Amino acid sequence: MPRALLSVSDKSGIVAFAQSLVALGWDLVASGGTQRTLQEAGLPVTLVEQLTGQTEMLGGRVKTLHPAIHSGILARDAEGDLDELARFGYAPISMVICNLYPFVDTIRGQNISRADAIEQIDIGGVTLLRGAAKNYERVTVVCDPDDYSRIVEQLEQSGRTELELREALAVKAFAHTRDYDSAIHAYLSDSEIPHQAAADVPQALSLNLLRSNALRYGENPHQIAAHYSSDIDVLPLGAEQLGGKQLSYNNILDADAAWRAVCSFSEATVVIVKHLNPTGIASAATVTEAYQLALASDPLSAFGGIIAVNQRIDSDFVEALGALFVEVIIAPDFAQGALDALSSRRKNCRVLRVSQPYDGRALEYRSILGGALLQSMDLGDPSSAVLRTVSKRVPNASELEAMRFAWKAAQHVRSNAIVLARDTRTVGIGGGLPSRVDAVELAIKKAGEEATGAVLASDAYFPFPDSIEVAARAGVTSIIQPGGSIRDAQVIEAADYYDMAMIFTGVRHFRH
Repeated sequence: MPRALLSVSDKSGIVAFAQSLVALGWDLVASGGTQRTLQEAGLPVTLVEQLTGQTEMLGGRVKTLHPAIHSGILARDAEGDLDELARFGYAPISMVICNLYPFVDTIRGQNISRADAIEQIDIGGVTLLRGAAKNYERVTVVCDPDDYSRIVEQLEQSGRTELELREALAVKAFAHTRDYDSAIHAYLSDSEIPHQAAADVPQALSLNLLRSNALRYGENPHQIAAHYSSDIDVLPLGAEQLGGKQLSYNNILDADAAWRAVCSFSEATVVIVKHLNPTGIASAATVTEAYQLALASDPLSAFGGIIAVNQRIDSDFVEALGALFVEVIIAPDFAQGALDALSSRRKNCRVLRVSQPYDGRALEYRSILGGALLQSMDLGDPSSAVLRTVSKRVPNASELEAMRFAWKAAQHVRSNAIVLARDTRTVGIGGGLPSRVDAVELAIKKAGEEATGAVLASDAYFPFPDSIEVAARAGVTSIIQPGGSIRDAQVIEAADYYDMAMIFTGVRHFRH
């Protein structure tokens, strides 16, 4: 008679599964709580301690850690192993059904002490799963109730599980214990790294991410995709979706970029993003006015974009959208009138309420082939940064205000990043181009007549004076940039030749 060991925290479906095993001639052995559940259901079941000859110890911390259990699991289907089992009076265990203490569910709770969390770290269960998974050639390991039905189906058809299934279940068990240990590591190490604390970058990186949403597809329909979060059933950005269709992979990327950008401004600001690049950024007295100015920066590219707003959206803002097609609108809050208007006129537009502004404390991870990169977020210029006028002409007050705004906006544009601005609004943006002079020309083309009298911000230094000459011919009056090129002297000389004001920040803001 084959023997199954059952020790489950999640008891969903366990009685029906055990009933099927008994009907198929299996002998059941179970630990404390699982044994009581099966016994109350009228099933014949042997308590673990009857096999081990040892009662549970330390309040249940030690139950299955005994040779009677683990030699039965780890014994190979070989004469020597089976003879040794018999010599000690033990029997093979052919199936292990086990899932672990609810550590992740526990730490999600309110007012959970570290002692409470540690008590939910499973030891014996992990050992059962790893032992059974290691010996998958003979043992079927089951950690997911969703697998009960297909196991029963194979047992009913052939009296045993197929090797292919046992191997797949072993892989799942190792993934289960890996994710469990990662959650414990992340909790105990308090893995959030302080900004700029390079010495604290971990030797081993445990992301502990759970699949919270399956997506229809990735960047393109032929690619599979899903959203993962540190907590299950959480939307991207920790948002609450108030309307519209399910977020797509591309929506999520653009929404993240837009929300990061808008949260770096304290004044009423609107950011419009398309394909990870802002098409327009503006600050004004109201978000409605800011939206109109941001849209004017590049109304053609704004079609089908994502709009992020850093203040409450009212019905006036929704009216100002006019006929523009918008994929996603993000804001810290929405007036009821705005929600009503959006739901009646823009049923497909995803409406996201994000109550917490982006503060930059999180780390940024980027996947690469065979690995990942980690860095702290770019929160703008460090407090030690000083703006230094390097040209003969000093910028006037209005130019300086526009330069400060353009400099902040440029930090959210893909490199090579060029931003033209007037007052507190962008008028032309060139980003994501391999040539900086091409980015300047694109920003000028987008600005049109507004380039005359505008200021220019560049995320990195100018390697040659050619961009300065192009900007000057378009009527740009002032430039803000990091400096640091071996040709800085030539660049400054060009600015002086065209009577342009130029500021060096000493800080670069690449965004790849």
